Amino acid sequence: MANTLTNLLPTIYEALDIVARELVGFIPAVTRNSSAERVTLNQNVTFPIAPAVTLSDITPGQLPPDDGDQTIGTSTLTITKSKYAPVRWSGEEIRGVSNTYPTNVQPTILRDQFTQAMRALCNAVEADLFSAVNGGSSRTFPITVPGSAPFATAGDLSDSAGVRRILDDNGTTQTDLHLVLGAAAMQNIRGKQSVLFKVNEAGTTELLRQGTIGQLEGFNIHNSAAVTSFTKGTGSAYVTSGSSAAGTNSVALVTGTGTVLAGDVVTFAADTANAYVVTSGVAAPGTITLGTPGLKTTIPTGNAMTILGNHTPNFAFNRAAVQLVTRAPAMPTDLSGTPMDSADDVTEVVDPISGLAFQVAAYRLYRRIKYEVGLAWGVKVIKNDFVATLLGA
Repeated sequence: MANTLTNLLPTIYEALDIVARELVGFIPAVTRNSSAERVTLNQNVTFPIAPAVTLSDITPGQLPPDDGDQTIGTSTLTITKSKYAPVRWSGEEIRGVSNTYPTNVQPTILRDQFTQAMRALCNAVEADLFSAVNGGSSRTFPITVPGSAPFATAGDLSDSAGVRRILDDNGTTQTDLHLVLGAAAMQNIRGKQSVLFKVNEAGTTELLRQGTIGQLEGFNIHNSAAVTSFTKGTGSAYVTSGSSAAGTNSVALVTGTGTVLAGDVVTFAADTANAYVVTSGVAAPGTITLGTPGLKTTIPTGNAMTILGNHTPNFAFNRAAVQLVTRAPAMPTDLSGTPMDSADDVTEVVDPISGLAFQVAAYRLYRRIKYEVGLAWGVKVIKNDFVATLLGA
């Protein structure tokens, strides 16, 4: 068995081919910035945000107006995770497997270990994306927690139409829209929505034969194992302090007690048509922040706020709304930039499905060899108004 990674690459890529078939839905749906560049934990990555354009009147003249300069905005995303999955073998273990079983058993086990390492990293990224999108949405459809998962009524696509309307009302661009669903919602689509799996109506055999959906009402459909139940905050009896105008994101609360969490879905007595998502909560009377574009109508002072119950959130969003940055974990170098880490060999393996670039390093130890599969990443929702939550039980 070689102690460097050159001869191991076929095993690593074989493992990637297996990992790519896991239920990964958020990673291919969001804006992804992946490279082999190395970063440190808690390092900030800055990216540009184009400002809104101010219109000008057309006035004929000899020269065009001397205008058009803009102040380009920026936002930062922090690399919050830098993790690795270890795989270690001793010489005795390798020899024992080779003597006891056919000679290809140890590479097979090693392949499966790499599979589990990459799977764990992918799942961790998916979970972070779920958490970020859950606390970074604008509003929800429906405005109460339903008694079942989305698409539970046969022949009824109101759920996808409902979140699509929220995105349309918010001015979301009409292209590159994605709908990430949990297992229960996907089951209902596959089992109840006959208009999608009856070939004569759907015009395709994809759902009937392969169980896959390309697009639905403008959304690219994804299935993610990270979509799980969300437990609401304990807040109760909160009322508004002062009037909050339409378009306001901040709402001051008084009187009540308990927590209001990021990801909580709240309604106000003065607005029966909308349910809002909290992006920044409180643990006592204070000011909460709602997802952009904020309130749709004026909420008067002393107005009761209700936190909807526990629910399973599914998400509709434009790709540009959610950012995922992945990098290789940092390694020490000397002043010339030459790596000073004790790894004997380091390579980057890019998953062609998820786009994640994994750093794989091999370390020679005393009568052992250890491999590390590493990844550093950060996630952020940068446009709440381009995200809508589809509530499920």
